[in-house]
Amino acid sequence: MEHILVTGGTGFIGSHTVVELLRSGYDVTILDNLSNSEASVVDAIEQIAGRRPALIVADLLDAAAVNAAFDGAHFDGVIHFAGLKAVGESVQKPWWYYHNNLTGSLNLFDAMAKHGCKTIVFSSSATVYGPDNPSPYVETMSTSATNPYGWTKVMIERILTDYTAAHPDFCAVLLRYFNPIGAHPSGLLGDDPNGIPNNLMPYVARVAAGQLPKLTVFGDDYDTPDGTCLRDYLHVVDLAKGHLSALEYAKDHTGAEAFNLGTGNGISVLELINAFMKENHIDVPYVIGPRRDGDLPGFWANADKAKEVLGWTAKLDVNDMCRDAWTFIQTPKD
Repeated sequence: MEHILVTGGTGFIGSHTVVELLRSGYDVTILDNLSNSEASVVDAIEQIAGRRPALIVADLLDAAAVNAAFDGAHFDGVIHFAGLKAVGESVQKPWWYYHNNLTGSLNLFDAMAKHGCKTIVFSSSATVYGPDNPSPYVETMSTSATNPYGWTKVMIERILTDYTAAHPDFCAVLLRYFNPIGAHPSGLLGDDPNGIPNNLMPYVARVAAGQLPKLTVFGDDYDTPDGTCLRDYLHVVDLAKGHLSALEYAKDHTGAEAFNLGTGNGISVLELINAFMKENHIDVPYVIGPRRDGDLPGFWANADKAKEVLGWTAKLDVNDMCRDAWTFIQTPKD
């Protein structure tokens, strides 16, 4: 049975991926500093999957702790989610974002090299396509970024690409996510950030639940069908399953390879809000505010490569995303 180390495995995408790994027969160890999640997520994972992952509470910036995790087990591969991810915060605290995301990743890669672990699936982002590429984004496009968070993704992709070029027996799969939303249909796992959410769907759900007074839509004068930004929203369970496809691919390949994980369709902010209200029969008060600095009018994936090479496609639609997000916010948390 293969053993996978999942950094950031108690987070939103990480926890859903751990569920899919356990259900598929992998042994899983999570390494997480719990800076934006709770240890109780492991209980929810066990309840859903029927098996419990091991949890090491440690920070990737602690190189000794990372090496100790590898000393204690043989890992056949790593899925690397851990990192700071708030775009706005990265602009305010660039030094901290570069230090945390890059130094932490380098500590992880160093431990992998020391212990002969030669497979990594990296949690990248569509932000690596920068502001100038036209949609739909294709993996062959040049990469850049508009903020420190995005640049850390570009840089880690570069580090892994250069490393695989120098070490031909190493495989790095770079998964460029678009906009993961939704939750596990059980209601036990979902996007539950500490403080005010940075992402649209958890904010919509909290407004619907009366936990926040209203939603602000940032701009309705973009060159889009209804004036609001278009994004490629993807169900987090579909995204989690993409990581299993990436691991299967890595078993028979070396080198670095990038894949878009998205639906290939753009959905506007207002379309998402209206779908949430219709699917869940609940009102979501919102107001139109000014544009937010750095927001692009629209972007979505060309997901053909993932379909052709990984055999992966998104199967759940926006109604599933809205229903499952609402189920999660309504499920009592211990």
